[in-house]
Amino acid sequence: MPSVRIAFRFLAGLVIASLAASAPAADFPPAFTAALKQAGIPLDHVAVVVQPLDAVEPVLSHNAGAALNPASVMKLVTSFAALNHLGPGYTWTTEVWADGTLADGVLDGDLIIKGYGDPGLTLERMWLLQRELRARGVRHIRGNLVLDTSHFDLPPIDPGAFDGEPLELYNAPPGALVANFNATTLRLKPGEREVLIVPDLALPGVTLRSRLALDDRAGCNGWKDAITSSMPDGASPVLEMRGSYARGCGEQALSLSLFEPAATFDFIFRGLWAESGGTLTGATVAGRAPSAEPQLKFASEPLTTALIRLNKYSNNLMTRNLFLTLGAEAFGAPATLEKGARAVRETLIAQGVPVDKLVLENGAGLSRIERVNAALLNALLRAAYRSPLFAEFESALPIAALDGTLKRRFNGSAVTGNAHLKTGTLRDASALAGYVVTASGQRVSFVMLVNHANAPHSGAAQRALLEWVYFLPSALPEGKAAQR
Repeated sequence: MPSVRIAFRFLAGLVIASLAASAPAADFPPAFTAALKQAGIPLDHVAVVVQPLDAVEPVLSHNAGAALNPASVMKLVTSFAALNHLGPGYTWTTEVWADGTLADGVLDGDLIIKGYGDPGLTLERMWLLQRELRARGVRHIRGNLVLDTSHFDLPPIDPGAFDGEPLELYNAPPGALVANFNATTLRLKPGEREVLIVPDLALPGVTLRSRLALDDRAGCNGWKDAITSSMPDGASPVLEMRGSYARGCGEQALSLSLFEPAATFDFIFRGLWAESGGTLTGATVAGRAPSAEPQLKFASEPLTTALIRLNKYSNNLMTRNLFLTLGAEAFGAPATLEKGARAVRETLIAQGVPVDKLVLENGAGLSRIERVNAALLNALLRAAYRSPLFAEFESALPIAALDGTLKRRFNGSAVTGNAHLKTGTLRDASALAGYVVTASGQRVSFVMLVNHANAPHSGAAQRALLEWVYFLPSALPEGKAAQR
């Protein structure tokens, strides 16, 4: 599309202009520059800001104004805005109506469910929702399941548009009714001559076709990479898996995003309902909830709990739902992407964070056009530190070498357990931003963004810079940069 090409050219020009305007002025830590050179990453494709939180100026700043793709580090922006606009105790609700007569556990009518974007309706919480419904006397439903998703107003979404992997969970689209992160879990079970595909919950009308070659290898490393899953459009959905599967893997679970959110919600709701002995005889249809008070308002866990899962495991769907929720809360339903972007920008401005080079698409970083600069992220980290909500903000971030997306990174490093950092990774982008506690006990804001074809090889440079920060002296002269 011409408009998309023009937007990309504009953003590319903006990046190049920003990079050219912020050349380095001093030497970097030698181990850092050596690691970048080894990775084939030029310094002008890297942005860095390091600033002790009690200091007036950064001790290290390079290309701080460059508008770069932050990948999933963009989740810090959405999380910060959500904490400040919604509050740490914010909860989503899922509302349920029994539209008909109820007698002896039988609802003679429709069950209507309206979603408001709860991103944390796991299997366990779906079971709890149904338990509350049964506690209100509903055991059997002789009518339709009516799903109201009108709280979100979204354009058509192609889950494969980002990278051609439409079934991967990280590409799962947002939705007003989302269950279990839109994941369908399948069990791969090696038999005598074939690999069986068994869903955790029934998928009526869906054909599962195994074209997996079973081999006798004992090892199981990289088994997911040896499997290709596809689900072509058609009247009768068919999931086909091709590739190879080692007998030594035994039984494994594979979770995919196979359907749009309302369809996944339907499968999960019906599967759990049947497992508990309930019946639901009607079809699943889209509709609108009545104006009457619902029989059940099922509240989510608080925002702080959602932010832990969202940031520690970099959950894109949760972030996209949160981004839309911000828009609806700030400017009224239905939620739209434009409202979400406005809400984030206005919240950042109110908190004193500059937004002049901020480009938002979905707030999750799963984007080729989202942009932010290191100076903005540093200002955000410092604003969060000054906030009474700092503990909630920092505790949601992965801890170096201990948990989340950092569990297997920087092991054996001096920063093990001493850094809370959000990670970000795309094909041509690698990013880290958060807080480091130094050997002297200082807390330091840390931002490093890399946009380059070799960005996936920047891990050694990240580690070198983090270790340099960890050993920063505690009394650097204010307003002066440390030698780089």
